[in-house]
Amino acid sequence: MLKGMRTVLITRLAVAGAAVAGLVACGGGAPAPGGQPGTRPASAAPSSATVAPAPSTATSQAPNTPAPSAPPTSVPSVRPSPSPSATYPGSPGIPGWLAGKDWTYIPTTRRVVALTFDAGANADAVPSILAALRREGVPATFFLTGNFVRDFPAAARSIAAAGFRIGDHTITHPYLTQLSDTAVQREILGGALQIMSITGKNPAPLFRFPYGDTDARTVAIANRAGFVPVRWTVDTLGWEGTAGHISASVVVSRVLAAARPGEIVLMHVGSNPDDHTTFDADALPQVISGLRARGYSFITLDALTG
Repeated sequence: MLKGMRTVLITRLAVAGAAVAGLVACGGGAPAPGGQPGTRPASAAPSSATVAPAPSTATSQAPNTPAPSAPPTSVPSVRPSPSPSATYPGSPGIPGWLAGKDWTYIPTTRRVVALTFDAGANADAVPSILAALRREGVPATFFLTGNFVRDFPAAARSIAAAGFRIGDHTITHPYLTQLSDTAVQREILGGALQIMSITGKNPAPLFRFPYGDTDARTVAIANRAGFVPVRWTVDTLGWEGTAGHISASVVVSRVLAAARPGEIVLMHVGSNPDDHTTFDADALPQVISGLRARGYSFITLDALTG
């Protein structure tokens, strides 16, 4: 199924190429509100939530509204089997059960965790993150913006060359709920086009909304473009740096406190723009060892999409 989804995206990108070519050529347009792509203002991040809720049909959410903190009380043991006709309208290859949601966990009873890394503002921690993952034999998923692969092509290629799964994180890391339908589609497909041109890897069908800023309209646009939006169970907040009273030990504690079957962990490959700390990278070895000590193993987000 995943192969079919990727084939669909390649076709869509070919059709959309003319529409996004001008934007890609000029660097992807204006920078994201509130800072560089890949960074988020503190007001836009979940300030107190440790665990995000189970996904439900997407509803409108303001860009600066934190995700609710209550985790689901039960988890299905396996994903439901979609019927052959249960596909999202206008999006061949997206099963109906995957559509209409911004996923916050992988539905499973297995003790598995998906480590994910967003890449936007800079690539300062890429070498140490890749080294730790290789050393520990841990798979991971990296969400790249188009501007990231443009500005840090060597880092983007090193992620791809190491065999890690790559997902789409738009071109410029904007608040998508504030854009028109056409602009949202351009950001999604243009980001994928830039990722493919630099890394040779197709990010479909994995997509992550910048800032977690989403609503039913933008989820539907992503689905129609051939993508499954994936949020997170826990944000380590390592990106906040010392100003956010974060440290490597806080990052580890947040991940372990949120541990559950199918947990999706959000980390970042960049350093804090003010103090240049890389707490996610610093904490990664302890995150891995701590989860393993609790009986968890590691998977990529392909476990969600199949």
